[in-house]
Amino acid sequence: RVHSIETFGTVDGPGIRYIIFFQGCPLRCKYCHNRDTWKPNCGKEYTSDELVQDIVKYQSYMQFSGGGVTASGGEATLQADFVAELFAKCKELGIHTCLDTAGFVDIEKVDKLLDYTDLVLLDIKHIDDEAINLTGVGIEKTIKLAKHLDERNIPVWIRQVLIPGITDDQADLEKLGQFISTLNNVDRVEFLPYHGMGIHKWENMGFEYELKDVQEPTAEEVKRASDIVESFGVEVHNNKVAK
Repeated sequence: RVHSIETFGTVDGPGIRYIIFFQGCPLRCKYCHNRDTWKPNCGKEYTSDELVQDIVKYQSYMQFSGGGVTASGGEATLQADFVAELFAKCKELGIHTCLDTAGFVDIEKVDKLLDYTDLVLLDIKHIDDEAINLTGVGIEKTIKLAKHLDERNIPVWIRQVLIPGITDDQADLEKLGQFISTLNNVDRVEFLPYHGMGIHKWENMGFEYELKDVQEPTAEEVKRASDIVESFGVEVHNNKVAK
């Protein structure tokens, strides 16, 4: 089940990407930009062959730019077997595959998918137990997946939405930098500045958006967070926007 498709994406992995936003998510992030992806029984049904038939239309753009296919969401790992089937067909065609995930998964359910995954965009929502207040779930599974990806030597981009007053505490940023420094497979770290662009979706769906009074971080606040993490020998790139 697919919520939507972006055929010319440039912010969810390298190069020009065909991004599939899968339907369904086990998290309840207070700042979610895609609130309408949460329900697993909505969206449009596709077969993997139907998606591949559309993907190959854009293959020349992907190859020219070093891009490929990204499975996002929602949470794509809720449909891990299907994504594994799709990624396997992409690999047969020489198409780069990328999994965008919050990491709230059981390792045994995604290992087959990881066999066909070239890159993982791992969203660490919050480095400690405060994650449960922000997302409705703990951070333990995400940390476990990060370590597993390191063991399997699968390249990772670590990403975190920088939310003033919530994820920008110095002690938390130091903890984040320290953890990332223990991993050997991290190719990139990004802070995604918080924005309220999803507020209208929440309101249109009749839900209260709890963070509507939170301001977007300034460039100085983003740099401060980056400097703290980089003090642990981690290089940060901040040329993306929050999802």
